[in-house]
Amino acid sequence: MKPLENRTVVITGALGGLGRTVCAVAESQGARVIRLDIARDESLPDCHAVDLTNADATRELIQSLGPFDSLVNLAGGFAMGTESWDSSDEQWDLMFSLNVSTMRNAIKAAVPVLLQQPSGSIVNVGAYGAREGQGLMGAYCASKSVVMRLTETLAEELKSKGVNVNAVLPTVIDTQANRAAMPDSDPADWVSPDDLASVICFLLSPAAKAVHGALVPVRGLS
Repeated sequence: MKPLENRTVVITGALGGLGRTVCAVAESQGARVIRLDIARDESLPDCHAVDLTNADATRELIQSLGPFDSLVNLAGGFAMGTESWDSSDEQWDLMFSLNVSTMRNAIKAAVPVLLQQPSGSIVNVGAYGAREGQGLMGAYCASKSVVMRLTETLAEELKSKGVNVNAVLPTVIDTQANRAAMPDSDPADWVSPDDLASVICFLLSPAAKAVHGALVPVRGLS
């Protein structure tokens, strides 16, 4: 039996560089994957367009999907900033909208569905670098810190109800966008999307049912 056989997994940010890989790995492990993103790819099964920053739209879509076992919150974003004392409100709003609001809206819609199942799981994406402050990354680090604290809080709230909640903390992920943005870096040191997807899928599997509130570093060679 495959690790995710007979399980339905909802994945946000499913059409991004990491999202497509996580979807593929989850399907290879037997899962039915429901893809959510800002746009819809009609060539892919179970693919839905939704603005995850819109709480009402997110709730309406997720609660229309029927039963599912797991939620993976991949939707998010990164932007370098200026000094934290001189950064714009727009930059802070953007990082919190992409990294916090998308996750909160999905969780608020999904948890009532998960609580109707015998068991469930949620995996969020924090950031290894946001375990502490980083220069010129105040808004990003603050938003990802919120992701990590919410992961721990949700785990405490839901572990006795059969839902385990965890997060992965990657360093730089080897995507086309990151290669283009950092052409002088060696991507061999970065995190392979396949490796990160494997960790995420483990946390979705029954084998991880006793893991609650873990913030799992996924560092590659960095």
